[in-house]
Amino acid sequence: MALSSLFATFPLPVPKMPDTSKSSRFLPIRASAAAAATASPSFDLRRYWTSLISEVEGELDAAMPIRPPESIHNAMRHAVFPGAGKEGSAKRAPPVLCVAACELLGAPRAAALPTAAALEMLHAASLVHDDLPCFDAAPTRRGRPSTHAAYGTDMAVLAGDALFPLAYTHVIAHTPSPDPVPHAVLLRVLAELARTVGSTGMAAGQFLDLAGATALGEAEVMQVLTKKFGEMAECSAACGAMLGGAGPDEEAALRRYGRTIGVLYELVDDIRSASGNGKMRSNASVLRALGMDRALGIVEELKAQAKTEAERFGDKYGDRVLPLYSFVDYAVERGFELQDAAARP
Repeated sequence: MALSSLFATFPLPVPKMPDTSKSSRFLPIRASAAAAATASPSFDLRRYWTSLISEVEGELDAAMPIRPPESIHNAMRHAVFPGAGKEGSAKRAPPVLCVAACELLGAPRAAALPTAAALEMLHAASLVHDDLPCFDAAPTRRGRPSTHAAYGTDMAVLAGDALFPLAYTHVIAHTPSPDPVPHAVLLRVLAELARTVGSTGMAAGQFLDLAGATALGEAEVMQVLTKKFGEMAECSAACGAMLGGAGPDEEAALRRYGRTIGVLYELVDDIRSASGNGKMRSNASVLRALGMDRALGIVEELKAQAKTEAERFGDKYGDRVLPLYSFVDYAVERGFELQDAAARP
């Protein structure tokens, strides 16, 4: 299929931005470590996030013991558990989005934790494959050797392949069902996870990237970002919505929120890299295609869109919306650093 045909398959409206000054739009990206990252003085996003990381780490550790064949399981753990220190810290954004969406609706955290851990497994598997020599050929990931650099390309491929089914079986085996999660909801969550990483989801984004879409124009760049990064964030928020018992309108709003956050987060990473505030990335062509000024403008539009979606829940759910609302500011400002709850081998 021609690349142009695939673009038509994955339509994405590109936001039109107001013409504001470059300097004023650059301020949020260059915010200092002391910048506010919360929507309310009474809500501590860092504490909320850190507590979640600790629980997700425990869930992942229990799900991934070292067993034969040890080479594969060691490579899997290397992919899922980053090294210690600032650069190697795990942000665990997909699990945080999933749990926050579930708790927004008043459901217990326990309903979402198995899926939150599964999302991290899928995310790690996608990064393992993304780093391979046939894709981005990335020698490092989170400040240490990428999985293929540490264990060989063969073990990296197998580790990624093994993480995908482990994610699905973990959801089935550990989600409390039928109470509070009905079996029908559990099946929908599994279908959502599978769709996200499949040929019309993240795999399509990787294909578009390999095909050179980021060198073509703004619409194509935004499609790549949406498929490679927006899909995982959308899935995270949507799964949390399902597990929390959302109605159709609530689930749709959380999907839009998640997709917007995913694109926003990645675009800010690229801007920070280009401006010397983040790690160098292989997809710097995103900035070459958009231009810094245009990219900064899209950041502001995406930030506004994500907050609009979060605000839909304020009247009904009150302060329970603050984790989602605060995450929008964090996605732009990165106002604090996250460290692993515990260093894992």
